[in-house]
This record gives sequence, C-alpha cells and structure tokens, in this order.
Amino acid sequence: MKIKLRTVDRHFSNCIRERVDWTCERCGSYKPEGRRQGLHCSHFHGRGAWSTRLDPSNCEALCYGCHSHLEQHPYKHTERQREIMGEVGFYLLLERSIDTQFGRSIKKAEAEASKHFREEYKRMQRLRLEGTMGRIEFTPFNPNGPFLRVVED
Repeated sequence: MKIKLRTVDRHFSNCIRERVDWTCERCGSYKPEGRRQGLHCSHFHGRGAWSTRLDPSNCEALCYGCHSHLEQHPYKHTERQREIMGEVGFYLLLERSIDTQFGRSIKKAEAEASKHFREEYKRMQRLRLEGTMGRIEFTPFNPNGPFLRVVED
C-alpha cells in the first residue's frame, strides 16, 4: 500500500535535501534543486510511522540508485544507519518509531508541522544565498517540546 504524500511531507523533504545542498549522502552525486525525482528523502523507518516520519535523524537524501540499492539490501541499510547514528542513537530512534502516542500527537499537529518545515526550508535557502556551504541542520518539529539529542564522542 502506497502512503499518501502530504504537504508536510513535501516541506520536510525539501529540508532533508537542502540540509545536504541537494547532494546524495551515499555517493555524493549532485541533483539540482527543483528536480525532486533525482534526489529522494529516504526514511529508515517508513513514512507509515508518524512518530519518526518527520524526524530528521530518520531520513537522508539519496539519489534514486542509492535509495533503490539500500531498499533492496535492508541489512546494508541497517548497518549504515547504525554507523551514522551510533548504537545509542540507533536504539533511541527505534524506540521512538514504535511510540504510537507520540505519533498521534505529530499527526494531530500536521498543519503546524507543515508551517514549521516550510519556514525552516526558507531559512536554509536564505543561508545558502548568503554563502553558507556544507551541511545545514534544521530544527525538528515536536508538538511536545524539543527532542533530547544524544551525541556520541
């Protein structure tokens, strides 16, 4: 069953792509902005899980080839995510992915989340125009307050 793309998904996906300046995070290929089909917003835990659907740590920008490759090789995808997030981050994201109560609160605040990501995308674009290069992080949306982020050394 295909999951419907919503306006909030479009704004969030733009943030994921802009975060890495429209460049595949696996192979490094550049896909110009506006060619959305060239660069996908790949979700580790699928979009069906509202609790992680709009979580930047659950997503990365991948070209069609890399996205297809990782979908066809779930073990490689899992190992890649463990390496990117570290063990603690990986398991925190797993716990969040099954938190249905949090997922319901995200879905209920969908319009607010959409506005949040639209504004974050505009902010990121302004930073690019001002000359910011490299990765630009953006603020996750959480209707219950900010996420606690664990950073490993």
